[in-house]
Amino acid sequence: MTPQPTRHRRPGKAQLFLMRKSALSVWAQLAIRLMILMAMFLFIVAVHWVERDSLKDSHDGSVSFTDVLYFTMISVTTTGYGDIVPISDRARMFDAFIVTPIRIIFLLLLAGTAYTFAIKRTWNRWIMQLIQNNLSDHIVVAGYGASNVKAVKELLARGTDPRRLVVIDCDDAAIADAKDCGVTVLLADATRNETLAAARIEQASALIVAAGRDDSNILVVLTARKMAPALKISVTIRDDDNEDIAKQAGADTVINPVSFSGLLMASSLEGPHRAEYLADLATTSGQVMLRERVVEAHEVGMTLAQICTGVAVRLIRGEEAHGPATIEKVELGDRILEIIDSKT
Repeated sequence: MTPQPTRHRRPGKAQLFLMRKSALSVWAQLAIRLMILMAMFLFIVAVHWVERDSLKDSHDGSVSFTDVLYFTMISVTTTGYGDIVPISDRARMFDAFIVTPIRIIFLLLLAGTAYTFAIKRTWNRWIMQLIQNNLSDHIVVAGYGASNVKAVKELLARGTDPRRLVVIDCDDAAIADAKDCGVTVLLADATRNETLAAARIEQASALIVAAGRDDSNILVVLTARKMAPALKISVTIRDDDNEDIAKQAGADTVINPVSFSGLLMASSLEGPHRAEYLADLATTSGQVMLRERVVEAHEVGMTLAQICTGVAVRLIRGEEAHGPATIEKVELGDRILEIIDSKT
């Protein structure tokens, strides 16, 4: 295999967290935390005010509303000057079993370091478990370089639910970009078994591989094929010599972007609109689109010319592709490649 440079690093197991973009902005999340803190504070103030006869003020002997606010604030912040104290058993039990847990929550929410290291990891694991429980028939995207960025955007344009896409990459910036699209992301090395297991590769419907290097791509294919024998795998290979190796590794479709771009460039010399039309076929944003579908039951026995759902350009029977003129009648299990109007 031809060695190629890579910008990726290999994160450790501790970074295996499936994530999605939060529906709330940073300011909205901050506002929610502040509202939680305020609600807990007001709750304590209300209880202390109702039970103010259970409090003793050593300064003037009476407990006003200002005293209640003051006592609540120094209680939740663990300051405690001792000038106002609970004197009844009920007030002391409230402070012990209600105020003290709330005091702890106050400290955890307000202390950023405590939040990051004490809560965030557990929270991420819980979110990851929720996401994994709902992952089924999804599409795993290994690598988020130029090729897969375009692939993800095209899938989303075709109506694919963002929650069905799981993007794996080792680069923080790439993962951040993918997360902004609303898809599930995983900051990890896709060549590792534990990474693909975290992405529930066994339950996926397809895998798209473009990790930046041919050797990495082939290793991802090998790993995925071993874990999911029935998985549909498409891989990008840049060196012609590696195409057969990728197929032997288990790839169903091998795409060489260098060769394909060369074909488009050569084709464009024979007419300025040929390359444009071929690109139009591949995307939903154009006027026409190339669609592959299975022959339906009511179409069995018909000729391709009689099928009016689109312009048939190829029929796949088993593992062989046939031109429209070579097939007399379609059979059950055949697949049709046809050009259709993308606006219909």
